[in-house]
Amino acid sequence: MVSEKVMHFQNKNKDLNLLAQQIVQQLQVEGYKVQSTNAPLGIIIQAQKAGVLRDIITADRAFTIVIAGQPNDFTVHIGIGKWVQNIAVAVAEALLLSTLFLAVDVPEMLWTTHVEKQLAKEIAQIVG
Repeated sequence: MVSEKVMHFQNKNKDLNLLAQQIVQQLQVEGYKVQSTNAPLGIIIQAQKAGVLRDIITADRAFTIVIAGQPNDFTVHIGIGKWVQNIAVAVAEALLLSTLFLAVDVPEMLWTTHVEKQLAKEIAQIVG
């Protein structure tokens, strides 16, 4: 089962790069290890919380956030994905696309859903 939360925003006139920076900063404040990159499909942010994710989920998993669209019509996808080492230099988009969102089992799904809701709430507050 794939857990992915999709949020759609319209008429917000948001600078998507600035939005991504704000999300990264918020995640860092909360103790996440964060990496991000611009890709043809949008801005990709990966966040991994040492200890919690490593204990509950396998060590190569992270929350993946994808911001795609235009300033007045964009979507934010939040889900569990494979931690891509040095995402900024990941060249093979096919590899990146195949690991953005992974299937998770029921215990992971419950925990993931809880954290996704929290992240979604924080992102909605940042968007305004």
